[in-house]
Amino acid sequence: MGTTLAQLAELVDGKVFGDPNRVITGANIIRDAVAGEITLMDKPDQAALLMEDCQASAVLVREESDKLNIDGIVVANVHEAFGKTIRFFQPWEQDASVGIHRSAVVSLAAVVDPTATIGAGAVICDGVVIGKNTVIHSGVTIQAGSRIGDDVVIFPGVVLYDRTEIGDRCIVHANAVVGAYGFGYDSSSGKHILSAQLGNVVLESDVELGACTTIDRGTYGATVIGQGTKIDNSVQIGHNCRIGKHNLLCSQVGIAGSTTTGDYVVMAGQVGVRDHVHIGTGAQLGAKAGVSSDIPAGQQSLGVPAGPAKVVLSEHMAMKKLPEMRKTIKQLAKRIEQLEKEAEAVTEPVIRKAS
Repeated sequence: MGTTLAQLAELVDGKVFGDPNRVITGANIIRDAVAGEITLMDKPDQAALLMEDCQASAVLVREESDKLNIDGIVVANVHEAFGKTIRFFQPWEQDASVGIHRSAVVSLAAVVDPTATIGAGAVICDGVVIGKNTVIHSGVTIQAGSRIGDDVVIFPGVVLYDRTEIGDRCIVHANAVVGAYGFGYDSSSGKHILSAQLGNVVLESDVELGACTTIDRGTYGATVIGQGTKIDNSVQIGHNCRIGKHNLLCSQVGIAGSTTTGDYVVMAGQVGVRDHVHIGTGAQLGAKAGVSSDIPAGQQSLGVPAGPAKVVLSEHMAMKKLPEMRKTIKQLAKRIEQLEKEAEAVTEPVIRKAS
């Protein structure tokens, strides 16, 4: 399927430069684009790469440039426009059918909006409520009493334990588990007795959970993920945590029970957070940071244990200099020893004469 550059410009609300009738058959990044495709340039320093190594027939840019010997479209937001273009040529292959698949198991005590889609092999238990335009893909299990909002997408293999609450426009990726028992035990009897698991998990609106992410239910109350928070693949959030709004938690983050965060917190890959600490609004934690105490609002932290980024980086620089410092210290020690011997040689005769 092909379209003209002018037609694409209408789609992305942009302005054509060059040949408006040039036929475009696809979209791709600079590295992979071939003749007939349109690419994007989001940085001025990509101009040379575009001209020398790219075979694309057109480009999406923020502004025209004399350095570009290629047709294109000027747009306000390059990535938004490129996304629309890719979607035009490669629509999402998502089950467009509305209704309940014949192989799905849906309790008569569940309430499913007529505009929702329930995929093959999904299991919807008693008391579940599913909102408008929500898509439940194949193999999903939603246990009793859970409530799913409007325009939610839940991908294959997800398990929602009982009484889980999913807000509007949330996305839950494949094989995520929401509401499993928290890792809490009473060991006073010499055995590990599972603690109460009477709470649930609440995802507020516009939350996204990555594939294989797990969120434990609260002991008595709710584990809460705040509005707009985005969680990457393979993240673990313990029982009773309360994650603020618009947090970004990258892959393999692990957060122990009863930890809280403010809004707009960022945790890079493999950050580990101990239980019962608070991470302030706007804090940023670098990759593999180990958080053992509260982090103030707005602080950038690194290291194990995590500390202020400037301090930790200074310590790391000092560590790199240790071999050189060790060598210098040895040289200084020898010099001091030599000076002491010289001093003794000068003072020894004087002492003997006085005696």
